[in-house]
Amino acid sequence: MRLTTKGRYGVRAVVNLAAAVGNEPISISYIAKKEQLSPEFLEQIFFRLKKAGLIRSVRGPKGGFVLNYKPSEISVKTILDAVGEPLFPAPCADHGTKACPQQEGCLISPIWQDFYELMRKYLSAISLKDIVENKRVPAGLPAAR
Repeated sequence: MRLTTKGRYGVRAVVNLAAAVGNEPISISYIAKKEQLSPEFLEQIFFRLKKAGLIRSVRGPKGGFVLNYKPSEISVKTILDAVGEPLFPAPCADHGTKACPQQEGCLISPIWQDFYELMRKYLSAISLKDIVENKRVPAGLPAAR
């Protein structure tokens, strides 16, 4: 599974907001220049983040965007959900979907579903605070067989 550009840019942009000293507003153009990202694409991502309630805009000459929550309260999974990043490694991992005609009795489907759950739990355990403070979160994966 590979994250889309939208998901990667979304996380990078929100990390910049979390790293702002004193929760100072940060402009899209500043983040775009610092991270070498497309400002137009960032605008689309920020629209989704704002719609999801993760960020808000601040008007004025020193305006920009700020987080609506403490960095410790926002997980990577929350950001990916806000920008519409699908995490499902296979259609059958999306519970409730019958995209695969072989899903009934499929021996592989449970693997994809378990993989999705591991990803979901791992990304939910990593907060913006962890990223800004450069803390690694152990994956807690079982030992190789």
